[in-house]
Amino acid sequence: MERTTTAVVPRRSAADTRGMCSLPGGRFLMGTDEADGFPQDGEGPIREVGLAPFLIDACAVSNDAFAEFVRVTGYLTDAEHFGWSFVFEGLVAQPDPEQVVGSVPGTPWWLAVRDACWHRPEGQGSSLAGRGDHPVVHVSHNDALAYCRWAGKRLPSEAEWEFMARGGLHQQRYPWGNELMPGGQHRCNIWQGEFPTCNTGEDGFMGTCPVDAFAPNGYGIFNASGNVWEWCADWFGVDHTTPVPTDPVGPASGQSRVMRGGSYLCHASYCNRYRVAARTRNTPDSSSGNIGFRCALSL
Repeated sequence: MERTTTAVVPRRSAADTRGMCSLPGGRFLMGTDEADGFPQDGEGPIREVGLAPFLIDACAVSNDAFAEFVRVTGYLTDAEHFGWSFVFEGLVAQPDPEQVVGSVPGTPWWLAVRDACWHRPEGQGSSLAGRGDHPVVHVSHNDALAYCRWAGKRLPSEAEWEFMARGGLHQQRYPWGNELMPGGQHRCNIWQGEFPTCNTGEDGFMGTCPVDAFAPNGYGIFNASGNVWEWCADWFGVDHTTPVPTDPVGPASGQSRVMRGGSYLCHASYCNRYRVAARTRNTPDSSSGNIGFRCALSL
C-alpha cells in the first residue's frame, strides 16, 4: 500500500545544475528484441523514440546529497515510517531473529530488517561511515519525488533514462558496447561468482560502490549499469503505444513504477538486467538496499 507523504518539503530557490549532463535529445531506438532478454518485462519491441533536450545527473544521488536534503527539510523516508526495509541476507549487520522481521517468498535472500533505512543501510549496527559518495539506498519512489521537489528537479522518464544510459551508442547491450568486460576490465558493479551464495567481489565491491566509480559512458554518465536500481517517473507497463509519441511518459496509471539499470546483486544466471534495455518495477512505497535514483531537468 502506498503511504501518503505528509511532510511539507520546502523547495530550493533554484535548481542546482552542477553535476548534470546536458543531453541533446533527438531520435533513438529504444528497447531490444534480444532472445536472452526478458520479453515478459516489455523490453521490446524495438521502437523509434524522439526526445527533447534535457539535463540529467551524471551520477546517482549520493548519501551526502540526501543527508543535506534531510538536514534542511527534516524529511523521514518511507522505510523510517514503516520501521524496516529489505536488505540482502549476506549484508545484514545483525542477522538475528530480533532484527529480521520477514523475508520475500521465492527470493529468501531478501530479508525485512528492522530499522534498516538510508542512514542504516544494513540495519542496526551499520552506518554511512566511508560511504558518503555512495548512492543513497532504501529510498522509495515517494522519497525520490520528495528529494526532486526540494531540488527543483524531477525523475527522468524511462525513455530519457535509456537514452542517457546508451551514451550515444546504437543498440548496444551496455553503456560502453556489447562486451561485458572489454579487455578483461570490469566496467560496472554487479555480482561475480555464484548467486546468491558466493560473491567474489572481483570488481572491488561487495555492496554499493561510489557514484562515480568506473569509466563514464559517451555522455559522461556514471554507473548506468549495476550498482543500484534507479527509479524512473513512469508507471510500469508492457504494451507500448504505436506510433510512439515524442517524449513518451508511459501508462497514465498503474500499481508499480519503472526501475532501470540493475544493481550490485545482478548476475547473468539470475537477473541479467544490467543491460541498457532491461527494466523492472516496484511499488511506489517499496525500498531496499539496492534501489536509488538520479534527477533530471527539462531545458
